[in-house]
Amino acid sequence: MSTSSTHQVYIGLWKDRPVVIKCGIEDPVNIDGVPDTLPRPEMSLFDKPTRGTSMDEFKEMLHSFLKANLGEQPSLSVLVDRVITLADVNQDGKVSLAEAKSIWALLHINEFLLMVALQEKEHTPKLLGFCGDLYVTERVIHSSLYRLEVPHYLKAVIPEALSSSLNHWLAPSWPRRARITIGLLEFVEEVFHGSYGSFLICDASPHHVGYNAKYDCKMANLHSVASEAMVRAFLKGRRCENNADCIYGRDCTATCDRLVKQCNTEVVQPNLAKVCMLLQDYLLFGAPSDLRGDLEKQLRTCVTLSGLASQMEVHHSLVLNNLKTLLWKKISNTQYS
Repeated sequence: MSTSSTHQVYIGLWKDRPVVIKCGIEDPVNIDGVPDTLPRPEMSLFDKPTRGTSMDEFKEMLHSFLKANLGEQPSLSVLVDRVITLADVNQDGKVSLAEAKSIWALLHINEFLLMVALQEKEHTPKLLGFCGDLYVTERVIHSSLYRLEVPHYLKAVIPEALSSSLNHWLAPSWPRRARITIGLLEFVEEVFHGSYGSFLICDASPHHVGYNAKYDCKMANLHSVASEAMVRAFLKGRRCENNADCIYGRDCTATCDRLVKQCNTEVVQPNLAKVCMLLQDYLLFGAPSDLRGDLEKQLRTCVTLSGLASQMEVHHSLVLNNLKTLLWKKISNTQYS
């Protein structure tokens, strides 16, 4: 499923269940915020913890690592316990050196770390198992909002209007798209001030949002999601000439303070505004005529939201709930709810 030699992805069946198998030699983000294409040396992957590390020391290692990646959160000790339980693959109540090395290597894969942190969330794919630095997740049957994906090498010859029209024609009926949208908005709520901090969507692409056979939204992959703590750490003290130098991932952009030539650490555009930009295309075509005007207006308000003012949180919640209520009222008490 992948063309990258450093990030291999396969689909398969495991215990008669469709799954995705990922070989986690993940592209580490280099200094420019762009993934490196060189594979990591295999030996350094499993070099920690070393022989003789006590369980208390390993827990301390985990706590420090999670704090560095997720920020100082009151419930980090709960997450450490969850990781320890997960590491005990044979469930003998002890974590062997091999088990500890495997979980330590896996936690350095951003998607795996997020799956563990967001495990109980409804719209995150379930982690089913792992071995070494390979892990298995549930397969999201529809792995993109749109069915037709034009390969990048054909984009120059296939007009965007044509691929857009085809995608509109192939898309699920409007009430089903409304149901998927409600799930996507719930995911935005779930990652905003969750138990283990806030998370930012750093590539709001329709190819990262999927749905199952019941039209429940499931994130097809979490590679584009990063903890706010990680993004802030990346931006802090970073030298810049303009805003283009202050981007984490594809579109987590902060402003450049041109006086001191350093990036500010607050991301300009919040998750909700990015998701609403996706929805302007996905939700408006085929919308019921009695709803279209309201929907357009609410989406317009939503895409202009700014992430800079912390006191905007109440406003964000209001916009999100208004949008969810508008859609839910239209499809509740129908076969689509």
